[in-house]
Amino acid sequence: MDVRIASSDIEKAATEGLDEFVTLFVKAIKDAIGGELTSENIGELNADQVTLLGYSILHEEVMDGGFIQLIHNGYGPFFFRNPFARAIGEWGLADLKRLIRKAHDLYRKYGEDIEHDCTDEEFMQMFEHYPAFDDLDDSFVENEELWTSQVAYYIDENINNFATVI
Repeated sequence: MDVRIASSDIEKAATEGLDEFVTLFVKAIKDAIGGELTSENIGELNADQVTLLGYSILHEEVMDGGFIQLIHNGYGPFFFRNPFARAIGEWGLADLKRLIRKAHDLYRKYGEDIEHDCTDEEFMQMFEHYPAFDDLDDSFVENEELWTSQVAYYIDENINNFATVI
């Protein structure tokens, strides 16, 4: 997939902070594939681009509603039946890799129950029914800033894997 980002946009995002830098690349990749990662367009991206979009989804879902929300919203297979943990580990995020593996163990145990359709009230009750996810959610929140900085560093060191700078 031909993802293009102006060097001036990269410089601007870098001065605004790590979140903005990462978001610039996520947005450019999403724009190139029509806005959302799907089973149809995933093959158009390279492994680093897919991993970055995965990190973005993971970040958004877990920061908003934890791993239970991530699984309930249908992302369990992407994160736990694909080599996402291995890929993020190859980026140098060993602690996040371990966290994903722990979440995978819980997904195997509870995923089917969490994925089913339910009312908002039933969804909220899942947080009480599956407290094993609490420590994982807390760990993600506590380490999010560090992990996002590591993602930004990886992008910067491998920028051509993510986009063509124009």
